[in-house]
Amino acid sequence: MTEIVITEFMDDDAVADLRTRYVVHYDAALVDKPDELLRLAAEARALIVRNRTQVRGPLLTAATKLECVGRLGVGLDNIDVAACEARGIAVHLATGANDLAVAEYVLTTAMMLLRGAYGSTADVVQGTWPRNRLIGREAAGKRLGLVGYGGIAREVAVRAQALGMTVCGYDPYLPSHDLRWGQTMAMALDALLATSDVVSLHVPLTSETRDLMNAQRLARMKADAILINAARGGVVDEAAVVTALKAGKLGGAALDVFDREPLDTTAGALFADCPNLILTPHIAGVTIESNVRVSRVTAEAVARHLAAR
Repeated sequence: MTEIVITEFMDDDAVADLRTRYVVHYDAALVDKPDELLRLAAEARALIVRNRTQVRGPLLTAATKLECVGRLGVGLDNIDVAACEARGIAVHLATGANDLAVAEYVLTTAMMLLRGAYGSTADVVQGTWPRNRLIGREAAGKRLGLVGYGGIAREVAVRAQALGMTVCGYDPYLPSHDLRWGQTMAMALDALLATSDVVSLHVPLTSETRDLMNAQRLARMKADAILINAARGGVVDEAAVVTALKAGKLGGAALDVFDREPLDTTAGALFADCPNLILTPHIAGVTIESNVRVSRVTAEAVARHLAAR
């Protein structure tokens, strides 16, 4: 009997460690094989998934022996937590294991968009030498606004302050006197949007945060400001971002997550010919190093849970 089913990519060493104790079926493409996934889930004591596997509806119904779910990451958008709780199925997150990767992604894309100089290779090779056109801005002295101030946002803040940026944050669930704010100034959301040169989102997708950055809130930002979303798709109104960029009312944007993932050619067409835009396929939290950490933390949590039963 297969005890652990792993449906998406995971570090090989973590998989090998699980195999010393349990019968494991690992297929990084299993998420795209729904019939096989349902068949395997029927015998599984544990599922290990990333963000694409929908642990709800038919999959949960099929998984009659399921005891726990290991999430290679921290998002819960793809897991019916209430249904899991009702059946006594534990959900284990890899909290904190990819914070550094996301923090570096945020600052990398912020600096790329502020500088605006990293798409010039073809011009330089051809001798065009577009030097005057590529005079961008420095991160030092700019204000970074963090919407949500959890663990990832705090890692971003530390690194941004080391670059000479001033940092402000909005988080209605963190009192302004909480010591975790450190050198970051707590602000109301509207004030943060109106005064920040870079705005980075760090919130879960909930009924409150869906389309948080809509056309009205984008209009409150500086016309040359940068927006970064490496949090959750659906938090940003993607069409409104494209409209603002094309109208010159937003200085740039980096989107790593989308309302529908993966983007198909129809959904991707929205972003065609959009200036100052960086799109990446939900990889902000995935580096070689973070994959090792996330996989190890998740494997250990699942193994502990199964051993205790």
